[in-house]
Amino acid sequence: MSEIVRVGLIGTGRIGQVHALSVANTSGAELTVVCDTFVDGANAVAALYGGRVVTDPADVFASGEVDLVIVASPTSTHVDLINQAIDAGIHVLCEKPIDLDIDRVDSLRAKAAAADIHIALGFNRRFDPNFAGINARVAAGELGTLEQLIIISRDPAPAPQSYIAVSGGIFRDMTIHDFDMARFFVPDIVEVTATGSNVFSDYIKEEGDFDSVLVQMKGRGGELISIVNSRHSSFGYDQRLEAFGSDGMLYAHNVAPNTVAKYSAAGVEDRTPYMEFFLERYATAYQQELAVFIDGVRTGTMTNPTFEDGRAALVLANAALESATTGRSVSVDGKL
Repeated sequence: MSEIVRVGLIGTGRIGQVHALSVANTSGAELTVVCDTFVDGANAVAALYGGRVVTDPADVFASGEVDLVIVASPTSTHVDLINQAIDAGIHVLCEKPIDLDIDRVDSLRAKAAAADIHIALGFNRRFDPNFAGINARVAAGELGTLEQLIIISRDPAPAPQSYIAVSGGIFRDMTIHDFDMARFFVPDIVEVTATGSNVFSDYIKEEGDFDSVLVQMKGRGGELISIVNSRHSSFGYDQRLEAFGSDGMLYAHNVAPNTVAKYSAAGVEDRTPYMEFFLERYATAYQQELAVFIDGVRTGTMTNPTFEDGRAALVLANAALESATTGRSVSVDGKL
């Protein structure tokens, strides 16, 4: 492979544009082919970040101009595009989830496991410096035995109804990031209990989805994991994590635009709200995700979340939905 890693991008919507920026900001990477059926979007991305525009993904894989491809197109296309990447022998970084249907994911499972390419899933939060730092310190034994993990994730505002209708539901769309984060710390989860509620959004309820959920999970070693999700947060993007162990606790606070606090007769420590958008909050994580993937492609040592990690997160999401709708705990022992 040449010193420059040539990157193809499929999908130029919001996430695709984030990945294009990450490529531009990554040393040793070059965006060479940009693909979208919405050609105006592809042209706009190419004008900013470079690359030849095509409208058919098959042209990306057949171009001879890419060493790896980033799949940022709609979820329904992911399985087919990963399959094409395997056949073409091109490394692939695919956004989550692999698919909304576990049967479609499993139809590709054996082929993905046997593939000669690297397949990475876009669980970028593993690369957030705060969460990654805590994970490394837990793995180093700083907390002794990990006993409890608490993950809080609340969006500033819900997505529009048109998106909710095709999202696959909160567990597969939003909580799936937290399921992967849970497995980052506790890979072997055996039981899932979840509850969901509709407390503020009529249109989310109309779509048969929840706007607020709580998930409790148990690891094989008895570790307890709590996930708190809401589709809204009046004070900004709420992203916190707490790891509690026999020898102490590590806690990641929210990230604010600045650290300035106002003190006056009206109040003390008056601060600005937290960041309003996940693209701002996780900008560093997206770039680090790509940098680590490119390093893995160069060295042959893969440390990004894998196809199996993507499948496991979907299994947990499905179990949470089953638990929330039946009121029963769901065993996932041996299913991950």
